[in-house]
Amino acid sequence: MKSLFETESKSEILNRISKLNESSQGSWGKMEVGQMLHHCQFPLSLALGRYEMKKPNPIMKLVFKSFKKGLYDDKLWKPNLPTAKPFKVEDKKDFEPEKEILIGLVNDFHQEKERKNWDPHPAFGVFTHEQWGKMQYKHLDHHLRQFGV
Repeated sequence: MKSLFETESKSEILNRISKLNESSQGSWGKMEVGQMLHHCQFPLSLALGRYEMKKPNPIMKLVFKSFKKGLYDDKLWKPNLPTAKPFKVEDKKDFEPEKEILIGLVNDFHQEKERKNWDPHPAFGVFTHEQWGKMQYKHLDHHLRQFGV
């Protein structure tokens, strides 16, 4: 799996984001493009310590941990996977501001490529540096594929 810490992979993601426009349509799911751009900000903001997610109850934490490896392995995510409640976006979002914020977060996350210590994820626990980079790439790739770029 590629990593958002890799310069080439970061450039690829930014290039794909630049191909989106206000009329881009998703091949699956309920989000329109502005909502998707906003949704993609949550995991990056969480990793960067700019978004606080409520910790799940112990039973849900066990459920989340059973899916942990799938966040950073080489298997593509299937269309229409359910979205975690804290990351759902139901209200309409303006395309351009959401696109600019996401681009900024991708760049900010990439700047952390030398960082060694990461706070644990509230739902999934500890990730290695490598896993954080792969997970962020995989999430963005999933939604950019959803919108055909």
